[in-house]
Amino acid sequence: MHFGMTEEQAMIVETTRAFVEKELYPHELEVERSGHLDMEVIKDIQKKAIEAGLYAANMPEEVGGAGLDTLSWLMYEKELGRANYALHWTGVARPSNILLAGTEEQKEKYLFPCMKGEKWDCLAMTEPDAGSDLRGMKATARQDGDDWILNGTKHFISHADIADFAICFMATGVEDTPRGPKKKITAFFVDKGTPGFEVRDGYGNVSHRGYTNAVLEFDDCRLPSSAILGEVDKGFDVANTWLGATRLQVAATCLGRADRALQHAVEYAAERKQFGQQIGKFQGVSFKLADMALELKAANLLTWEAGWKFDQGSVTESDMSMAKLKATEMLAMVADEAIQIHGGMGLMDELPLERIWRDARVERIWEGTSEIQRHIISREMLRALGG
Repeated sequence: MHFGMTEEQAMIVETTRAFVEKELYPHELEVERSGHLDMEVIKDIQKKAIEAGLYAANMPEEVGGAGLDTLSWLMYEKELGRANYALHWTGVARPSNILLAGTEEQKEKYLFPCMKGEKWDCLAMTEPDAGSDLRGMKATARQDGDDWILNGTKHFISHADIADFAICFMATGVEDTPRGPKKKITAFFVDKGTPGFEVRDGYGNVSHRGYTNAVLEFDDCRLPSSAILGEVDKGFDVANTWLGATRLQVAATCLGRADRALQHAVEYAAERKQFGQQIGKFQGVSFKLADMALELKAANLLTWEAGWKFDQGSVTESDMSMAKLKATEMLAMVADEAIQIHGGMGLMDELPLERIWRDARVERIWEGTSEIQRHIISREMLRALGG
């Protein structure tokens, strides 16, 4: 493993950071204060991102993406992560890799329009009574001739309000396992406007203003068999095959925000004077800066190593969980300390620090809570000894 960027990776970082600073930063304050991201702004950013070659850069070249290897993609995600989440996620969309699992007909209908910026997708797994325990989901799909009937509720579904379709995971049966009965899961494409499928406003959220969540309700929603993504009862296989790197994506965007917060803290510590000298010369501040830099570097290394191993085919669940856990908890610490160094000004919305501080909270919850990541890490350690 080499600890330096290639020429191509350096170009990706430089191009993406320049785009973020020029096209996204100017909209941040308005989105934060209003809690709303105007569709005209989204479309403008989207157009510029497509022209810059940054749109859908996570996808393979054969479907119109940039074809980035995992490590380069994570560097790209880190740079996007510096900005307000709603701005970079919707304006510089990265369609879900799970769309690559579709049939040729499904790719024509769903994947390629997303690649061109004509459609948005959303993933629907989480339920009110089934968060981390996906096998405990209660939303069901039952077969009726050649069709399937969906019933139940999903919630916390990101940007479902603007999505043209949802990829929904539903229970389609029960199987016996050594640990007792478990739900069988199947994935379905559900177009917005399908009878029996309703998208309702979700909850107000302290993190990621402008980035919405929604409640999806299914009431005898009838779908043809052609709407199935993958195979019947194999929804987890599809998810595990195509969604494995999402924890690393979360880690990478956290790195970007933490780096931005640290830079603000360093600059302020060098400029601000109290008692006749720069506050950065006081041990109480200088030690904070040192600890912030140390934790950020450790999170960077864990994330880059996991990305590199992903491309080598040697990454483990523990590798990805460590990266996600470290990066999300590091961001919370760095954001908090950056505000402490700034004092009262750190909490004012003229600076991005209070946003970064608020946004940091959700990162330890979605894509697997910190507790779930610790469980995965410890389980892998114990299995080696038969535990």
